[in-house]
Amino acid sequence: YAIFSFLQMRVLWLCAVLAVVVLVRGEEGARLLASKSLLNRYAVEGRDLTLQYNIYNVGTSAALEVELSDDSFPPEDFGIVSGMLNVKWDRIAPYPCASNVSHTVVLRPLKAGYFNFTSATVSYLAQEGGQVVVGYTSAPGQGGILAQREFDRRFSPHYFVSQHSFAVFTLISLGSTLLILLSLSITVQSPNSPVS
Repeated sequence: YAIFSFLQMRVLWLCAVLAVVVLVRGEEGARLLASKSLLNRYAVEGRDLTLQYNIYNVGTSAALEVELSDDSFPPEDFGIVSGMLNVKWDRIAPYPCASNVSHTVVLRPLKAGYFNFTSATVSYLAQEGGQVVVGYTSAPGQGGILAQREFDRRFSPHYFVSQHSFAVFTLISLGSTLLILLSLSITVQSPNSPVS
């Protein structure tokens, strides 16, 4: 049920950035790289799920009229706690300067089960007066959303304590019953002492 570890996502992201930088080194204009990642270790029904979008400009000029749009979360399956799934920036500066923006959205899954976390859409102008460029963020992929009850059963200390206390009380009651039966069987099996 764990989506991806933070370290795995960062390594994959770094490799993707380096590969694209090498490929587009000779091109003019803005060039955006975008990622979408889930920050929670577990997605749980009824609990907050935090998404982070990162957009990097690795081009030679500022990206203009940048728009991030994520329509992959249907309202019947997810409620928005904070943030927006459609965001706009006037410009994102090129690489040597402030070359990235981050955006965070907190959602609340309304249903348990498997969900395919797909990519978001990023559109921008690579040069002033140029055509609109459309790209996509990385996609976290399919992940499981645990039911609240299942998550509590696995990870809540309350359930851990109650299960172990049940086991202890059961052993005490069985042990005391066993001791009584043993003492009765010893009394019944012992020979009667002679009467004088």
